[in-house]
Amino acid sequence: MRAVRVREFGGPEVLEPAETPTPVAGPGEVVVEAVAGDVLYLDTLLRSGWGADHFPVRPPYVPGSGVSGRVVEVGDGVDADLVGTSVLTETGEINPETGRTVAPTGGYAERVTVPETSLIPLPEGASPREALATLHDGPLALMVSDAAPVEPDTWVLVTAAAGGGGSLLVQLARAAGARVIGAARGQRKLDFVREQGAEFVVDYSEPGWQERARQITGGRGAAVVHDGAGGELGGRAFEAIADGGHMVSYGSGGGTFAEIDHAEARRRGVRVTGLLDLPAETGESRRRLVARALELVAKGWITPVVGQTFALERASEAHAALEGRATVGKTLLVM
Repeated sequence: MRAVRVREFGGPEVLEPAETPTPVAGPGEVVVEAVAGDVLYLDTLLRSGWGADHFPVRPPYVPGSGVSGRVVEVGDGVDADLVGTSVLTETGEINPETGRTVAPTGGYAERVTVPETSLIPLPEGASPREALATLHDGPLALMVSDAAPVEPDTWVLVTAAAGGGGSLLVQLARAAGARVIGAARGQRKLDFVREQGAEFVVDYSEPGWQERARQITGGRGAAVVHDGAGGELGGRAFEAIADGGHMVSYGSGGGTFAEIDHAEARRRGVRVTGLLDLPAETGESRRRLVARALELVAKGWITPVVGQTFALERASEAHAALEGRATVGKTLLVM
């Protein structure tokens, strides 16, 4: 079976095509033949060696967090009628206490073995690629949006707005009637963010972009900031928030979260919600969020955008594109 492995920690070049044993379904498991595999920025961080204290990942390993495809084999105790069903599923070792995967592994492969309980049936007529784009970005965008609800005409600033999660947050805010400022890097991404519904865009590769964002709001600042950039950019986004506002910082570009002066946040009455402050997920709650995201897609409220696809064997190019900030929307591997 074709797969891609990380042979050692390092740059994109350590991703290499490999032949691995074809998986077999054990009791309570199914084998899914993948149509497409999800690619997360987290995959690139783990491949580089980041996060060893939090994620039990050691080379050689097959990266990847989830696939869309169809069930081709079932194990003992699983209804044989599932064979042929189109599904989404996360991949990787399951924590028995939470039902969540402990690390994004196993998804860069033609076939994956997962527990039956991990399956999310695709709604009738749903595109496997578009549905896969909701598997991780959909739940995250919904949790971030739920953490800081917005009213009509509220100013919302979204950083990393051209990414898979950021573009969905732009759409969700617009659907709620907010006035959205999207922050991204470069004209191609800014044009993309406008297409997702942002009323204004700012280029955060330019000095003083946070002041530009504040000026757009009339000088008061955004009532809500959804920060998917993290690091220094996230710290700059904090400068664009209104007194009494709410910042949800969920991104970790380069491996660090936003640099926030928490004493200044208290002085200004700004509420700061970090990624770890969001509700703890179980496998079941995650699947409910995915189903909710798919329902919003079906209603036309959000449209996940697959910006680029790469053949499985070109996974290293996908990682290089993500790290080079050359992507818009969702990045997928296709089998």
